[in-house]
Amino acid sequence: MPEQSQSVTEARTAAAEEPPAGGVSRRALLGTAGVTGLVLGAAGAGVGYAAAPAQATPLSSVGSDRAMFHGKHQPGITEGLQARGHLVAFDLAAGAGRTEAAALLRRWSTTAERLMAGEPMTQDDTDVARDAGPSALTVTFGFGNSFFTRTGLEKQRPASLDPLPDFSSDHLDRSRSNGDLWVQIGADDALVAFHALRAIQKDAGSAAKVRWQMNGFNRTPGATAHPMTARNLMGQLDGTRNPKPTDSDFDRRIFVPASGSSDPAWMANGSYAVVRRIRMLLDDWEKLSLAAQENVIGRKKSTGAPLSGGTETTAMDLEKARADGEYVVPINAHARITRPDQNGGSAILRRPFSYHDGIDADGTPDAGLLFVCWQADPLRGFVPLQRKLDRGDALSQYIRHEASGLFAVPGGAAAGEYVGQRLLEG
Repeated sequence: MPEQSQSVTEARTAAAEEPPAGGVSRRALLGTAGVTGLVLGAAGAGVGYAAAPAQATPLSSVGSDRAMFHGKHQPGITEGLQARGHLVAFDLAAGAGRTEAAALLRRWSTTAERLMAGEPMTQDDTDVARDAGPSALTVTFGFGNSFFTRTGLEKQRPASLDPLPDFSSDHLDRSRSNGDLWVQIGADDALVAFHALRAIQKDAGSAAKVRWQMNGFNRTPGATAHPMTARNLMGQLDGTRNPKPTDSDFDRRIFVPASGSSDPAWMANGSYAVVRRIRMLLDDWEKLSLAAQENVIGRKKSTGAPLSGGTETTAMDLEKARADGEYVVPINAHARITRPDQNGGSAILRRPFSYHDGIDADGTPDAGLLFVCWQADPLRGFVPLQRKLDRGDALSQYIRHEASGLFAVPGGAAAGEYVGQRLLEG
């Protein structure tokens, strides 16, 4: 993704085209579902999933990097990829409602602000991160569809939080999907990330219980000789065309505007996070020849350059053909299918973590991607892309979607506020 440790970092993806003008009803958008979706974005497809890494720095200075808790947007959205991450969903406890939720978000916000500054918890700190700096820690909070029923706030539930449609190749574990509350934790040090995870879990107390937890990783900043696009567990450069914060339409595509939106006022400057646990069928993938892998993606594995020629950032020539008349970039190549100009301009900001949860009984690696993407409206961002991929993406036979969630992530908290205060006390 991006290239700064404290604010917006540069994502290495070209800007997507404008989405189509005019209104399409949410019912109509949902009603045409029926195809699988990956939006894996391997090799930096136009709407791929990963982002460029944070700016390369000497490893000895990684711990000093600090992200800000208070701001227009919550942290953990536009910052660079972090080396370690935890995604956690909570369900409110039986009997807990709006009052308990407000107290919990206040506790969580206080803890997040302290830990992101490299300070210990106010009480009962575990000392796990005693010797470390902030290490670019970010903590991000979101609300699931069910949260609004549990708290009696149904009238404040955004229409954009309607459940995602089913996709035909989903193999979803419902126990590891959705949830009342969602927390994303990222840091460039594993102990710092774990420390924040334990603090958030302890703060939940009797108000909420963990529904599911997923743990991930990325390359550590400074591990490469120079900043470069990240690689996924398939070995592909991934994120070449991720939207950049410097794009003129970046905010419009990724964040809910402060005015003129159909979303409730409490979502101003917020965003919507789609979370998918995508298993990569690595045994099958690794049996392919290099040329076959590159045809699946549509890009060179070594450099990320399109098969039509050039460098990683060269525009893909979709019309270029070989002597036999076949397209140089295959018609079902992932990078071709996911280009914004092939999808009505749909664009998402990917900020994932890889994961490896061991080996299954049959020897198959349980590994892949904790896919997290951000957009101002998931029904104009994620959903149309997933549908398009379902219709014939060559990559689909090498991955499997095993868990899913959609969360409304409000804007950042001002000094003296807690995240979600405008919703819970509005």
